[in-house]
Amino acid sequence: MTPKQILDSFSETLMRDERILSTQERTLLANLLQHANAAAAANPETHDAVRTVIASAIGETVAQRAFSVLGGSIAERIIESSSVSTEATVGGRTEFMGTPTPPGPQPQHPGVKAPPQGPQHSPKEPQPPGKKPLRDTPPPPPSQPQHPGGAVTRTVVTGSTVALKERPEVLRANCVVLDEFLAPQELEELTRFTLEHEAEFQSSEVYSPSAQKGVINDDYRRSSVLMDLPAPQEMILARIRSVLPLVLEKLGMEAFTIADTEVQITASNDGDFFLCHDDNGSEGVAARHLTFVYFFQREPRQFEGGELRIHDSHLEDGRYVSDGSYQTIVPQQNQIVFFPCELMHEITAIQCSSHRFADSRFTLNGWLRQ
Repeated sequence: MTPKQILDSFSETLMRDERILSTQERTLLANLLQHANAAAAANPETHDAVRTVIASAIGETVAQRAFSVLGGSIAERIIESSSVSTEATVGGRTEFMGTPTPPGPQPQHPGVKAPPQGPQHSPKEPQPPGKKPLRDTPPPPPSQPQHPGGAVTRTVVTGSTVALKERPEVLRANCVVLDEFLAPQELEELTRFTLEHEAEFQSSEVYSPSAQKGVINDDYRRSSVLMDLPAPQEMILARIRSVLPLVLEKLGMEAFTIADTEVQITASNDGDFFLCHDDNGSEGVAARHLTFVYFFQREPRQFEGGELRIHDSHLEDGRYVSDGSYQTIVPQQNQIVFFPCELMHEITAIQCSSHRFADSRFTLNGWLRQ
């Protein structure tokens, strides 16, 4: 099934469903198709090429949303019967996976963002004000005193520690980024849920390498989290399962049985950050296998910073440490990032002059365990 046929397979009624496409998106799509038809009238040879570009740019996003809304009906049959190549675009956006981009300008589809041009490195990057230099491993022992007056959140740990497999000497900053991941009404509901539960957010924790539980360390990580979110958790995991085979393929990871999941909402406000770390380097979280980070915020955005940096890494004394080069993902509304839990990554300091919770950098993030 070609990209053009996928696009044509969606009926007019389905395309008008606001659960799948917002009014603004339908208007944009109508304009694109109108221009494609106009181009065909002027030059018939370009018609199929133009339609193919449009289908490649939006077809996967529409299919994913339709699958989420309609379950195993028309959308599922369209997806299963599709042989469309997703080498260039996934979920409506060009993905980048740590592979160097050839030098020189690269052609892009209309409306598709370009990936970062190779690893980025900033050896003189300033650290958050008053914080210690960048470290790869959280330093506090499990007995570290708790944050005065702050509530403590502990990640739920189930099952036994998995045995360490043979690990490569070098890990490249390898990730998959999907845009427009949730439907507009789902994004609106998630934002409303987050703001309504402000009082339930608690101080974030970190794990030391041998710890079974986390502790608060404001020199290493500062943010707040919400762990009890049944409806948002069910929503995000359902969508993740629908794209997981494609994500694992693009990451070069084998399919695995999900033994458990962890999901939380993280709020980061003025001065918050998270220094370089991995997500499964301690005993308490060793079963984590795949990390996901979904970005959302109130519009217009009221903060700066908060970039996700995924580092090239190498083994040193049995643990991965950063090489100093990294891929940078600037938080974008309704965007999700997937990457292996072994990869070193950091969150740069956030600047939010209003200091209001509602203006925070929010993520619906978590881990799939094996």
